[in-house]
Amino acid sequence: MERIEHVREFGGWLDRYRHDSETCHCRMTFSVYLPPQAESAPVPAVYFLSGLTCTDDNVRVKAGAQRYAAELGLALVMPDTSPRGEDVADAPDRYDLGQGAGFYVNASRPPWAAHYRMFDYVNQELPALVERELPLIPGRRSITGHSMGGHGAMISALKNPGLYRSVSAFAPIGNPMECGWGQGCLGAYLGEDRASWREWDATELIRAGAAPIPLLIDQGTDDEFLRDGQLRPEALSQACAERGFPLTLRMQPGYDHSYHFIASFIGEHLAYHARALRD
Repeated sequence: MERIEHVREFGGWLDRYRHDSETCHCRMTFSVYLPPQAESAPVPAVYFLSGLTCTDDNVRVKAGAQRYAAELGLALVMPDTSPRGEDVADAPDRYDLGQGAGFYVNASRPPWAAHYRMFDYVNQELPALVERELPLIPGRRSITGHSMGGHGAMISALKNPGLYRSVSAFAPIGNPMECGWGQGCLGAYLGEDRASWREWDATELIRAGAAPIPLLIDQGTDDEFLRDGQLRPEALSQACAERGFPLTLRMQPGYDHSYHFIASFIGEHLAYHARALRD
């Protein structure tokens, strides 16, 4: 791990790192916020997965999360959204495929399979690296995310029972098999067999019997991508109702898809995770 930034914030430290990823076969960048409590004792961590077109920089600059993390004694781990580099496959004419749009799946189709293994990176390689190199962050983890990252947070928790104490999401892509973003990425990364897509779709994982974990979702009613049918919280909600899966879905009047929305509710989400991480 090579530290490339070190910034004092709210009594703690915001650091940015680069490392050679064995999973994605390229240099990866991520950020970590260590709250002031980490100077004297280990602290639990909340992983934040960002959305399409973003890097780790969006959340650490725009969400206002570090202030709440400092008050609650939480570390924040903020990975990038995809592998990057000259040798990494891309679709430069599209914002919703390739670099910046890893979709948190393990790609199985060329040319994507060589680098696009974000699910294993987020859930295996990155936690192992962080907990080995930063011993003040032990193995108590929760996960959240926005949009594509909300999708990533949900499938990470649903496919890894016991790895996370809690999960939440901001305007997640809840049923990617049935929306344009998901169909474009899942088709490219996994192939045209739709049956193989189900294991990367939170709605389908819940329908198939995923182990229950309480799920908190905030969704703005004026979200342009909600209107366009990209997010489909109604399908996720129906699957949870059918299974008796513990879902709290809060429709927030007037909010859009932006970081103004995330900043308005990030404190409540971090408090939710802090309670789970204390149990």
